[in-house]
Amino acid sequence: MKKLPYGISDYERLIENDYYYVDKTKYIEELENISEPYIMFLRPRKFGKTLFTSTLENYYDLKKANKFEKLYGNTYIGKNQTKLKNSYYILKFNFSGIDTTNEETTIKGFKNEVASSIKLFIERYEMDFFVNNDDEAENILDNLIKAFNVQKAEGKIYVIIDEYDHFANELLGFNTNQFKNLVSKNGKVRKWYEILKKGTESVVDRIFITGVAPITLDSLTSGFNIGSDKTQNASFNEMMGFTKRELVNLLKEQGITEKEQEEILPIMKENYDGYRFSINGKEKIYNSNMCLYFLNRYIRFNRMPTELIDMNIASDYSKLGKMLDLCKGEEREKVIEKTVSGEGIVSEITQKFNPAIEFTEKDLVSMLFYLGYLTIGDEEVGYPKLNIPNKVMKEIYTDYFLQILKKEINIDINENYTEIAREIALEGKIEKITEMLKQYLQNLSNRDFVKFDEKYVKLIFYCIAMNLKIFRLKSEMEVQRKYPDILLIPKDQSKGYKGVMIEFKYLKKEEEKKLKEKQEEAKKQIEEYGEFEEIKELKNIRKYTVVAVNDKIYVEEIK
Repeated sequence: MKKLPYGISDYERLIENDYYYVDKTKYIEELENISEPYIMFLRPRKFGKTLFTSTLENYYDLKKANKFEKLYGNTYIGKNQTKLKNSYYILKFNFSGIDTTNEETTIKGFKNEVASSIKLFIERYEMDFFVNNDDEAENILDNLIKAFNVQKAEGKIYVIIDEYDHFANELLGFNTNQFKNLVSKNGKVRKWYEILKKGTESVVDRIFITGVAPITLDSLTSGFNIGSDKTQNASFNEMMGFTKRELVNLLKEQGITEKEQEEILPIMKENYDGYRFSINGKEKIYNSNMCLYFLNRYIRFNRMPTELIDMNIASDYSKLGKMLDLCKGEEREKVIEKTVSGEGIVSEITQKFNPAIEFTEKDLVSMLFYLGYLTIGDEEVGYPKLNIPNKVMKEIYTDYFLQILKKEINIDINENYTEIAREIALEGKIEKITEMLKQYLQNLSNRDFVKFDEKYVKLIFYCIAMNLKIFRLKSEMEVQRKYPDILLIPKDQSKGYKGVMIEFKYLKKEEEKKLKEKQEEAKKQIEEYGEFEEIKELKNIRKYTVVAVNDKIYVEEIK
């Protein structure tokens, strides 16, 4: 049995230490066969970008020719070798981890990465070249290209850039002016890319660039306008992440029985699947890192993990969420409300952002797509229809929604989710969770109530309920069919925990006299849902109607 490759992003180490490899090498052939030699490819965090760049690096490195059979003999590309294998000098940069405290530290970190990568290059390929650490990043690269042209006249360079936008994204999240300085006409980063472009006229033969979002593309376009963006190309939809078939093969390799698979695959699908990056993509994709995190704990502890999201991933997505502040006001609120409520948004996806101008609603929707908050679910009149891909992203997304809401109403709400979960699970009561809902409603201004309706109240409640980890949350918003507004079902029903079914109604202040009418309407719906076979099969479910009248909450249990 091969080892689980959780946290392994070095291809050579993965193969030589007998880790399991999900074979993506057929895409090496596909990339080589297309006419464009300079490729840009974007994916959300933790989708296997670094491992793929390492796979390219080892395949094309002329220094690895003697290890080709060992590294690639059991892969697709090992049996379908291309004419360019082991024919390049590999110059690789990774721009993650740069200190973005301010413009000065960012420039210094960028230069240090350029210098250290070039030092490794000259040592590896035995060049007579001195890296002057006091020189600018663009000059170091320019001098290397000139020296290579003389010393290795017969050779060509393959440039691989991983996380090209990482430092820029972080800086943009809190200091747009410093970001603009870096990528402006005279900015250090832009100048560096101008030199890289110039290098394609002589020794740079191929370029592969990965990142998360095309934030810097428009800003760098004058300096680097030769890259072909394959992010939404259907042929490369499955190049990173896991398909269902690839995941099942991984489970089998790890000795997970079919009976176990029947139990864990639905959980993994609900939480990690659902990504589609092309409107014509054939399959939906699982987030590979999240799957490996889950399996690492499942195998280690012989049970499903309590926390279904790797906290490292959660923190990454949270940091990237800062960039959503680039879009201000009602546009941002409207987009977030529509997506969390499950409506989906039909929108063209922006391929280049220009931070010099304010983000539009379309830009924000596109940014959510690139960050992995939204994915292509379907198409409508030829445009992508974007929605939240899975439950893990819904949890991150709904938490972000509540943070925005609290910030706007300027309150600190006591979020004791443990007590709320205990009250529901042990007593089947909803006093604490409806009290939290009331805190939100009471602190919203009268202006906010102008746009209020039943759907908005349910949205706030839904986001609160998503934090109750011991329950499975089903909602009408989620399934978009005739269904109870909220259904909280204990994940572990063997312990006798109770669940709740809730039907919501909303009245404006001047309509309060219709309270009884609304309660009866909600009661009738609850009784109808109670006749569903799916509902009848559930044990220990208590049923409630909740009517919000402006900022007041009226709760009634239906026996």
